[in-house]
Amino acid sequence: MALSCARLPMQATAGVNAAQAPCPFRFGVAQAAPRFHSEIIMKGTLILLDIAGYVALLLWGTHMVTSGVLRGYGSALRRWLGRYLSHRPAAFCFGLAMTALLQSSTATGMMATSFAANGFLGLVPGLVVMLGANVGTTLVVQLLSFDVALVAPVLVLLGFLVYRRSDDARFENLGRCAIGLGLMLLALHMLVVSMAPVEDTALLRTALHSLASEPVMAVLVAALLTWACHSSVAVVLLIVSLATTNVVDAQGALALVLGANLGGTLPALLDASTPVARRLPLGNLLVRAFGCVVCLPLLQPLTTLLAHLGDSPARMAVNFHTAFNLVLALLFILPVQRLAQLLVRLLPDPPKPADAGLPQYLDEGALDAANVALANAAREAMRMGDMVENMLKGLVEVFGKDDRARAAAIGRMDAVLDRLGVAIREYLAELGNEALNEEDGERSQEILGFVINIEHVGDITANNLMEFAAKKVASGQDFSADDIQDLARMHAQVMESLQLAWAVFLRSDVRAAQQLVARKEVLWRLENEISERHIRALRERRDDGGAGDVYLRILRDLKRIHSHLAALAYPVLERAGLLQDRLRDAAQAGAASR
Repeated sequence: MALSCARLPMQATAGVNAAQAPCPFRFGVAQAAPRFHSEIIMKGTLILLDIAGYVALLLWGTHMVTSGVLRGYGSALRRWLGRYLSHRPAAFCFGLAMTALLQSSTATGMMATSFAANGFLGLVPGLVVMLGANVGTTLVVQLLSFDVALVAPVLVLLGFLVYRRSDDARFENLGRCAIGLGLMLLALHMLVVSMAPVEDTALLRTALHSLASEPVMAVLVAALLTWACHSSVAVVLLIVSLATTNVVDAQGALALVLGANLGGTLPALLDASTPVARRLPLGNLLVRAFGCVVCLPLLQPLTTLLAHLGDSPARMAVNFHTAFNLVLALLFILPVQRLAQLLVRLLPDPPKPADAGLPQYLDEGALDAANVALANAAREAMRMGDMVENMLKGLVEVFGKDDRARAAAIGRMDAVLDRLGVAIREYLAELGNEALNEEDGERSQEILGFVINIEHVGDITANNLMEFAAKKVASGQDFSADDIQDLARMHAQVMESLQLAWAVFLRSDVRAAQQLVARKEVLWRLENEISERHIRALRERRDDGGAGDVYLRILRDLKRIHSHLAALAYPVLERAGLLQDRLRDAAQAGAASR
């Protein structure tokens, strides 16, 4: 090439020096070099877009599996969670199984965090649930690390057919889970294929080898990536893909796996809005941070040890992920009580807000999981119930002792109840019907019915009954000892109905619902008995200064309060198939009486 360019000036036009003569080869190389580099840049950009797209597909598949399980079986899981997790083995197995279903320990952690924050799950069993979830996520990685790409189209096809052909919401969500799992397997296969062209790229190898030589930096990078993806499963499988194509060596893969485990604890911790809610994810973070600190100096001997189970970097990364979480579970499952005590000291209960009308459990971050959001709304609704119970407890003292301070305090509670009721209704409206299966939709309606009836009870107590108390004081008349005694009898019956109503709402107790409805007749007979005795006493006294009318209205409103409480039983009886039987029996009894 140099020789050809040297001869060129001799054939050129006179007056052109050799140094000034153009060289066609130099010109061609000068034009081709930018084009060659631009093609490399374009090809690299497309590969990065492919990888990012397949990672997004992997995350979407994980989301479909998670949402399918929660929508289809979230309510059953919530009930199981409240009943059987008092023992550590059951809590551990629940966390393991839940993560296997949801394909994400992050999703399990966020759900358990919400339950623990709202009092449905104790801190100690919650920590054990997370130990099980951490082991469960390793089983998912073990399964998905094998070449199961051939199953992906079959899962997507079967899931699509089940989803489109079934009218049952549970089967629809089962189809959603199958589609999501198939998309995850497909994305993992395509990730490996996309990484093949860049496995020999000098820049990528240099960057990852530098991370391998700086394990602390590798841990931090993987932790940030896992937090951004909200899925430790996806990141560990990405690390496995890098190790499969020899882009990262075994020691670097182990360091990245440590970071993925550490980063998997961050979403639940950062999404928690209260100190109580942060206890569980902080405990999970401390457990995994302890494991990272211990393992970081031992990466080389751990690599040698893991080579006996499989000498490929990918298999070492998968086995290390399993061993890491399994050993941590064995180490911490017994002293978990002390860890819980440490977390309570680090994050003590905050002082309760001075304004009782502010909601305490309506976590906006839980709206993505219908069962968690419904548990939050039920917890807040029970706060309203507790307030109404406190209002009703003081009624006898208000009328018997003319306790004006107590009457004023009861009157002020109505505005608080109204604000909480509005907050709960808005929260349930944000949840939306599209996130609810049939059972969750029924539970949402039960909560709304509870809130409305409790608001009515509060209105009757704070407005009507306190108005009657003020009239009684203004008239200067006192109820007789018999009147107060009868009022206490009626009041005791209402308080007993109140306890039955709580059992119906919290546990859907069919027997309590039957008792609550049956007590309507008891209250009706008691009101008639007391009214007749009171009227006879009025006739004997002949003049009561208007107190007699007030007293009868008090009895009527106490019966109205029971009617609102009894209304909570009807949805439960209807689901149990007992409401129609009761209506038929009542109609037959009415016909017989005529």
